[in-house]
Amino acid sequence: MNDQYILAIETSCDETAAAIIRNGTEIVSNVVASQIESQKRFGGVVPEVASRHHVEQITIIIEETLEKAEMKPSELTAVAVTEGPGLVGALLIGINAAKAFAFAHSLPLIPVHHIAGHIYANALVAPMQFPLLALVVSGGHTELVLMREHGSFEVIGETRDDAAGEAYDKVARVLNMPYPGGPHIDRLAHEAQVGVDFPRAWLEENSYDFSFSGLKSAVINYKHNMDQRGEEIDPKKVAKGFQDSVVEVLTTKTLRAAREFQVNQVIAAGGVSANKGLRTSLEQAFEKECISFTVPPLKLCTDNAAMIGAAASYMYNAGVRGDLAMNGIPGKELKSWI
Repeated sequence: MNDQYILAIETSCDETAAAIIRNGTEIVSNVVASQIESQKRFGGVVPEVASRHHVEQITIIIEETLEKAEMKPSELTAVAVTEGPGLVGALLIGINAAKAFAFAHSLPLIPVHHIAGHIYANALVAPMQFPLLALVVSGGHTELVLMREHGSFEVIGETRDDAAGEAYDKVARVLNMPYPGGPHIDRLAHEAQVGVDFPRAWLEENSYDFSFSGLKSAVINYKHNMDQRGEEIDPKKVAKGFQDSVVEVLTTKTLRAAREFQVNQVIAAGGVSANKGLRTSLEQAFEKECISFTVPPLKLCTDNAAMIGAAASYMYNAGVRGDLAMNGIPGKELKSWI
């Protein structure tokens, strides 16, 4: 059987990325142009600015990806692109680039869900063992997804308000830390021995949903109260208390779901899975349970195109195809493709 090579494109937010993936498990080339330095001055991602950067970068990134792989378009099997969710303007840049490339070179087009991509980043690390449970934690998403086989997604828990990454960024802003705030909170949390005692939002007894809005508000109220008393807060203790709360809730609910659904593997995915405190907590929890635990290397936790190519490989094998009428779907739901 001939090898399968998929060119993947990802532009859902503020990274312009392209990659070539071989047989769904091997990265041939992977190029990411980040906008962090540009967006940092705004304290977050400005959609219009993100779209302009994508327009400037997309052709260059695709060409660089082919050059690094030492491949020609004629050697590719298909083109994959993030269809959603994401910023609609940003999505459209990648989608139109993918459609033009696929049309010009007579290649099949594969529309990929961004969260499926994050989950399948783990396929680039180790084989996926079904049934498995995926904890997806990023700036816009916090979800527990049960997979019984490739292409089967059942969301058993999701955030009711702020996603974990969103809460990290908002708390970082309260502590006067630059965007993106997650890495700064994580670093500070490891510099404190004891943290401020912030609440845990468990919700209903059997719920696998998440809520971090109340925790964020508790941090803001704590700072306001300290300010009113004329006392200085200790950012390290605040960071540790906040992170301890987030990590405990994420780990506890993931562990309970893994037991209930008797999964063979637990995987972490999304930008917040790069968090050292969360990675350590999950690793320790599932080592005790003797359940396989996988988390991608840091470069595959944040947005990238390699993960889109990995998911697309399984979609291609399942016969999933897009067409030139494909459009960006900013609120696209995660649905099974089998």
